[in-house]
Formats: sequence, structure tokens, C-alpha cells
Amino acid sequence: MVTPEVIRIGEGAGTSRAWIEPAVKLAQHGELHYLLFECLAERTIALAQLARLTDPSSGYDPFLVRRMKAVLGPCWRVGTRIITSAGAANPMGAGERIVDLARKLGLRGLRVGVVTGDDVLGALDLESLIVAETGRPLRELADRLVSANAYIGAEALLPALHEGAHVIVAGRVADPALALTALRYAFKWGPQDWDLLGSGIAVGHLTECGPQVTGGCFADPGLKDVPDLANVGYPIAECRADGTAVITKLPGSGGFVNEATCTEQLLYELHDPSAYLTPDVAADFSQIRFEAEGKDRVRVTCATGRPAPATLKVTVGYRDGYIGEGQISYGGTGCLARARLAADMMTKRVAATAIRCRELRVDLIGVDSLYRDVLTPRAEPAEVRVRVAIRTDSFEEADLVASEPDGLTLAGPCGGGGPTRSVREVIAAASVYVPRESVRTRVTIMEA
Repeated sequence: MVTPEVIRIGEGAGTSRAWIEPAVKLAQHGELHYLLFECLAERTIALAQLARLTDPSSGYDPFLVRRMKAVLGPCWRVGTRIITSAGAANPMGAGERIVDLARKLGLRGLRVGVVTGDDVLGALDLESLIVAETGRPLRELADRLVSANAYIGAEALLPALHEGAHVIVAGRVADPALALTALRYAFKWGPQDWDLLGSGIAVGHLTECGPQVTGGCFADPGLKDVPDLANVGYPIAECRADGTAVITKLPGSGGFVNEATCTEQLLYELHDPSAYLTPDVAADFSQIRFEAEGKDRVRVTCATGRPAPATLKVTVGYRDGYIGEGQISYGGTGCLARARLAADMMTKRVAATAIRCRELRVDLIGVDSLYRDVLTPRAEPAEVRVRVAIRTDSFEEADLVASEPDGLTLAGPCGGGGPTRSVREVIAAASVYVPRESVRTRVTIMEA
């Protein structure tokens, strides 16, 4: 098979619950070689692991079936391969669901490559590992751990393409490694082609958050106006074997691509532009260049790379108490004074109890919940939402505080309405680093 000069890669997600319709348009009209779905955030797998404790068949991305049902057919018909991290805490379960769906859609012969091995909870050395954020030993969290997933890279996913997978589903893959997997396979880049690997990571990083590079999170009306954002197009990268690429989108879709959107996305979650550490390469973006090449087309050049780190990052999820939250609204003349009275009442009531607060907040949403003691409202608002929230180690105590606004409907200021309450367990995330040789991945091929 002759490798095309240009490989077209589309990003169909960026979060677990990203809009599906733009991805369908990419599948139908993008003339793609690869369609990616990056679905994980730092705590996503920990929450998925928690769900799997209740239901062992769950733990993969909740939008997986809905998303695959929408794109499998169009991708199969034109030969577009799919690579995704939607396996989350249960890649095998995700693979089984995709194969089952392919059978129902009549896609006979569709092959799914399931990548496992990122789940390292049972292999962690609790005595020697140090939590990066606190400097404390991991053993202090031992009785609260629910997950530990290593960030794996393109090297772990490549065997699935070599074995003919049409769909690759994995768990905790480094976000830009999805694109790098496609590029390494298409252009036969080696594991030590550092500058090319760094360029591939740049492509993956620019597109990994989907519409963030096509106008999403960029729009600021009156300062940075973005057209037709409700119809925003998800990004396409046109990539060449020399590591250069053009970031673009489907003609007629909303949003835009320019040097500014690319620059903002490049800097997103970037600590050191000269050393963006990934499992495959330490990418160097410090000399990267963006050059407009026409409407909604930006050429990317000059990304480089150096040898990959000797360790892999592992995100551990652990139980960290409960958050109880209650809200109630006040509107009309004098609503701010009534809201402040309600807030004062709840603060005093909680202080008078024996509830063990790790943290307590009482906010007037729209007034002081973001900029307390920094900005003050210039005029009386038409409505105010009062929010009380507690963080505690006890579900019962969290529930008690969350119920406070219900009592205000009778005992509080006049005109209170719409009380709500919720209690949720907190699953916190932390990082440790393990030798890369301690993480062993494997690929399982399933076929419809």
C-alpha cells in the first residue's frame, strides 16, 4: 500500500460528553484517514473505576455506544480508522460493546484492538512512591485508593494498527498520543525519531481538545467574536511525513482557525514549552511556528523533540470525603438583602453544630461567588441564588448542611424559592511516577 502524502486526522471529542454531531460531520465529510476521540480528564478514570465497583460491566465512557453508533458506519464505508481513549476503566468491556454494535450494524469483519495494561493499581509500590503534589508517601492514601492508571503512549497502541484494527480503544492514553499513533503508523516514524515525534505530539496537542482550536473557549463577544459557534466545526489536521501539518476544519462549519486560536490551544495545560513530557517524547514547542495559509488554515512547523522520560506518570484516584450543597433563590426588590440574611442564618446555624467542616462556603451566586472581596456589584441584581456547600468526611453531615435551604422556605426571609440539595462523594486525583518498564501493555483483537 502506498502511503498518501497527506494524512488527514480529525478530532471528534475532547471530553467524555463532547457534542457528537460535529464528529458525525467529520466522519461523513472529512475524508479522514483517522478519527480520534479523546475522552478522559484527570479524574475521569477514578470516577469510572468507582462506577465499576458497583457494576463490573460498566467503567467505560458513558457516551461510547451512542458515539460509536453514530460514526462506525460512515467510517467503515470510507476506510477511516478510529482511535479512542473511551475505554476508561474498562477497555475490554468497551471493546465488547463496539464489536456487538458492529454486528448489529452489519459491519462484518470490523476489527477492534483493545489496549490494556495502564491499570497499575495492584502493582504500585506504596512504600517507595511519593505523591508529586504533596511530597508525602503514597502509603498514607493506601486505604482510600480506588484507581491508579499510567499514561501510556503511541508505542502501546501501534501493535493494534499493525494487526489490522479498524478501531482502537484504550484507557489512560496521553492525550496527544492518539494522533501520534496514527502518524507513526502512517509514516513509519521510528521510536527514536525525536523531532518527528515532537512534531506529532504538537499536532495531537493542538487538536486534542476538539473545538478549543476552532473557536471554543476562545470566544469573548466584543473582543474576540467567533461566528456561528453553535455550529462549531471540530478540527482536522493535514499531516505530512516531515512533521509539518495544517490545522483546519470542515468548510461551512462554525468557528474559525487562525494563528490566535492555535496559540491559545498550544499554551493550554503547558508548563514548560521546551519540555512537554509525554510517554513517547519530550516535545519542544519553544520554536514552533504558526503561519496562516488561507481561510481556516494554519500551517504548523518547527516543533522538535528529545528522548522520552525514564518514568511514566500515574494518576491515582482516592476517596476524599463528601461535598454537600444546597441552594435557594431570592428575586425582586430587596433580594440582595434577603439573600445576605439567608446566608448569615445558614452560616450561624452550621457554626452552632458539632458538624466537622473541612471547608464551608456560603456564596451569593452572581454577586460574590467568584470575586469575593475583589469586586462588588454596581447595582442591585434582579435575582440572587444562595449556595451553601460543605466538605466533610461524613455523608450524613454533608446531607444535613445540604438540607439547610429547605428550612429557609419557612424560617428564612420572605420570597425564598426553588431549593435544591445534593451530596456527592469526592474522588480526588494525585500523581506518582513509576519506571516505564514496570508498565506492561497488551493488545487484544476482537472481530465482528
